[in-house]
Amino acid sequence: MSLSAVHGTLSSLKSCQADIGTGMDIVTDVAMDLVEAQDGEMNPGIKEMEAMIIECAMLDREINYFIDVVQQVTSEITTQQPESMFNLSAKVKERFTERIAKLSESDVQSHQKVLGFKDSIKNSLNQANQESAENMEELDEDIAVTQSQVNFTCPLTQVEMINPMKNKKCNHHYDEEAILGLIKARHSQKKKCRCPVVGCVNTDVTEPDLIPDQILRRKIQSQKRQNNRT
Repeated sequence: MSLSAVHGTLSSLKSCQADIGTGMDIVTDVAMDLVEAQDGEMNPGIKEMEAMIIECAMLDREINYFIDVVQQVTSEITTQQPESMFNLSAKVKERFTERIAKLSESDVQSHQKVLGFKDSIKNSLNQANQESAENMEELDEDIAVTQSQVNFTCPLTQVEMINPMKNKKCNHHYDEEAILGLIKARHSQKKKCRCPVVGCVNTDVTEPDLIPDQILRRKIQSQKRQNNRT
């Protein structure tokens, strides 16, 4: 197998990862629909969906490990004799097995999509219970609309977010592509990434701090549908 064929396979795996992420988002949406339909009651099916999310997170981690191992091994081969290609499969298998053996339950539970699922279900349950309370305080409609528009705007791009990510440290939101790009750019400069929200004291935003906010994403999508009808 040539190195170009190996790189092509890795590209296919990365595309597969993107599909896995999309599938996890869909499962989270369905689980949130169940919570809303049950008026805040925990549907037994939600636990099954959480198990599906965890299985997908495990697969995603394994793909990441495999890609890392293949890239490491192929980078070593390019600096050696071409005959080393014959040992490529064995080397990859050996190192991949070592990496998988170190994969723990905590590694899977800390996956962004797993954290996002749990956070979304928790918030959906709280929201449903609050809305059913008789003494719930009514908000002025104009103020609510204005507030939602502010929340929908990414502080980096200044446009409506597509995939909002919530910062666990300061609770601010950013669009996924924008904040990950900023973190990568700052780290390439050997600098910390400061929260882009004006006045925020969080001076070190890292990727593990971010979790997908599915509730906010659904609100954004809902508003888009309402705007398209008018």
